[in-house]
Amino acid sequence: MQILHIFISPEHIYVGHHGLPPGTTPMTEVPEVECVTGKGLRGDRYFGWKEDFKGQVTFFEHEQYERLCEQFSVMGVPPSAFRRNIITKGIDLNTLIGTEFEVQGVRFLGTQEAAPCHWMNQAFAEGAEAALKGHGGLRAKILSDGTLRPTS
Repeated sequence: MQILHIFISPEHIYVGHHGLPPGTTPMTEVPEVECVTGKGLRGDRYFGWKEDFKGQVTFFEHEQYERLCEQFSVMGVPPSAFRRNIITKGIDLNTLIGTEFEVQGVRFLGTQEAAPCHWMNQAFAEGAEAALKGHGGLRAKILSDGTLRPTS
C-alpha cells in the first residue's frame, strides 16, 4: 500500500451538524502523523474520542477519488474533501475489512467501510454519496504505535 497524503483535523465539521450547516475547520495535510494504539492519530478530531472506537483512522483510495473526479467532471476539489485521514494507492481497501494489516511498521485492524454520508454531495459533487457506496474507504483501529509518512 502506498500512502499519497495524510490529513488530520482538530474539529468535526459534519458530526453533530445534522440539520445545520457544516463546520468550517479544514483537513490539514501533514508530512507525518503519530499513530497511538487504541486512541487514533495525534491531533485528529477522533483522537481518544470513544473507547474502542472503530474509526480511529480512516483510509481512502486515490483511485476512487480519480474515478469520482472523472465521473462528475470535478476539478480543483482535493481528496481532503472526503475527510479521510490516509489517502492510499494500489490496494482495494474493502479487502482489509475484518483483517489485521501493517503499514510502515504500524499495525491496524480494518473494522468496516467508512460509509459515505449525505454531506459528500455538498463537499464534492451532487451524487457523490451514492457513487461512494461500497467505496467510501476503510475505518480501522490502531493496534500498535508508530509514525506514518507519505511514500510518494
